[in-house]
Amino acid sequence: MIRNILSKARAFEREAHVILSYHETSPSRVVLLDETYKELGQLSLRQDELFRQALRCLEGQLFRAAIVMAWAGFMDYLEEKIISDNFNKLRKVRPNWPIKTIEDLREYVPEYQVVEACKDMALCSRNETKALLGLLNKRNECAHPSNYFPDLNESLGFISEVLRRIGMLQRKTL
Repeated sequence: MIRNILSKARAFEREAHVILSYHETSPSRVVLLDETYKELGQLSLRQDELFRQALRCLEGQLFRAAIVMAWAGFMDYLEEKIISDNFNKLRKVRPNWPIKTIEDLREYVPEYQVVEACKDMALCSRNETKALLGLLNKRNECAHPSNYFPDLNESLGFISEVLRRIGMLQRKTL
């Protein structure tokens, strides 16, 4: 009896979120983004937590923070992808980078250069690289003092785009 009531309540809640998500400023859109996020393939525990924090920031209307956290999750994924062949391809395209560990990559190489290296490693096309650099610029506007204050729509769009880019990268190998 109680399970039946709980099941109906959950079904009602899901349906309400679907209906409310069509309204531009509805927080229900975050719930649907969370469902999209769950459809991604394997992410590390750290990446999972970074994206969950981004979604919690959206729920709390901390839109700049949501963008910064989503980008952090994306970069963690990208860096893990780059080192998945033990730095072999990265060393071929950037032989002068003194990188021995992922921590070296994170500490000494600017994110812009990491994204650029992805093009040379054939992880990204020229257009995909430009799109990623655009996302990085938006992240920078949010992470540093600026007059840029994204709203729910912009933040949802950013996170949705970052998740799509991870999906794209998951299909590629080094």
